[in-house]
Amino acid sequence: MTKHPSTITVQQSFPEPRPTTNPYIVMLRDHLATTPGVAVRTFSWRGAILGRYDVFHAHWPEILVSGSSAPKRAVRQLLTLVLLARLALTRTPIVRTLHNLHRPSGISRVEHALLGLFERRTSFVIVLNEQTVPPAGVVAALIPHGHYRDWYARFPQRDAVSGRLSYFGLIRRYKGVDGLLRAFTALPGSEHSLRVAGRPSSDELAAELRGLAEDDDRIDLSLEFLSDAELVDVARQGELVVLPYREMHNSGGALAALSVDRPVLVPSNAVNERLSAEVGPGWVVQYEGELDAADLERALRVLSDPSRSSSPDLSARDWDLSGELHLAAYRSALGDDRPDASGSAARKADVRAI
Repeated sequence: MTKHPSTITVQQSFPEPRPTTNPYIVMLRDHLATTPGVAVRTFSWRGAILGRYDVFHAHWPEILVSGSSAPKRAVRQLLTLVLLARLALTRTPIVRTLHNLHRPSGISRVEHALLGLFERRTSFVIVLNEQTVPPAGVVAALIPHGHYRDWYARFPQRDAVSGRLSYFGLIRRYKGVDGLLRAFTALPGSEHSLRVAGRPSSDELAAELRGLAEDDDRIDLSLEFLSDAELVDVARQGELVVLPYREMHNSGGALAALSVDRPVLVPSNAVNERLSAEVGPGWVVQYEGELDAADLERALRVLSDPSRSSSPDLSARDWDLSGELHLAAYRSALGDDRPDASGSAARKADVRAI
C-alpha cells in the first residue's frame, strides 16, 4: 500500500500472527492494513525501539514484561524501560485497548512497577464495551469487539445435535468449567449431552475435570488445544454454548459462538444484558448466581422461543467500521485534524468518547 502523506503509522504491541494467534488480533491487523489512512507495523523489539511511527498501540502490555525464564524476563523488562524512554523522548502517544479490567495475578513487583509506568504513559484508551471504566484523566473511546463471522465461515458448519450443550476454549479456573460439569451431572435425562473441549491451564485442573465427568457417560471431554476448525465444530454441534465464567467482561467466546449462529448461556451482568439487547431475543440467555441444572433446563427451553431470529444481529461489530473507528482514535490521540487519506477531515465524532 502506498503511504499517503497524512497516513498514520501505528506500531502494534503484537508480533506477526502465527496459526495459534487470537483471531481478534489477526482480523484487527488485516482490517487496519486495508483502512485508508493507516499503516500497520507488527511488533519486534528492534522495530519498536528504533523504528519510525506515530502511535504505539498496546493490547496486553504484561506480555512485554514477562518471559518463560528469569534471564528472558529480565531482558524484556530492560527493553520495556528502553521502549518507554523512547516513547517519552519522541512524545509518541500510547493507545491501549483495555481487554482486561485488572492486571494478571501472581506477577512480580518489578512487573507491577513496569506496568504502572506503562499505564501512566498511556494517553488514550480504547474500551470494548460501555461498562469498562477507563483510568481517571485518560481520554477513552468505545470500539466494540468485532465479530468472527468471516473468520469462521470458511469451515464446515455442521448441524446441532439434539439436546447437546457445548463449551469450547482455554480452560482456566475463573471460567467455571468445573461448575458446568457439576450442574450438568445433576441434569436428568438421557436425551442431554455435554461436549467440553479446550486445553486446561494446569494438570491439576485437568485431573479435577476428568474426575467430575468420569461417572457420567453423557459427557465428552477433549482436554487439548482446539484449532479454529475444531472450535467451530464444537460450537456448532451444541444447541447451546455454555460459558459459565465466574468473571466475564469482554468475552470473545460469546462472540465466537454467536458468530456461528449458536445461542449462549452466560452469567447475568450489565455487559451481557447489553449484548442480549444488541443481538436480539433468544440469543443470550443469562443466569444468576452459581450455575445449576435448573439454569440449563431453562436455557434449553428458551431455544424454542418463536421470536428468535435465524441469526443474531452482529452489524454493530462489523470490522470495516472497527477500522474507521481505530483510525479516528489514533487521530484523536495525536490531536490530528489534518485531512485523511481520502482528502476529508478526520471525523473525531466517529470515536464514541467515554
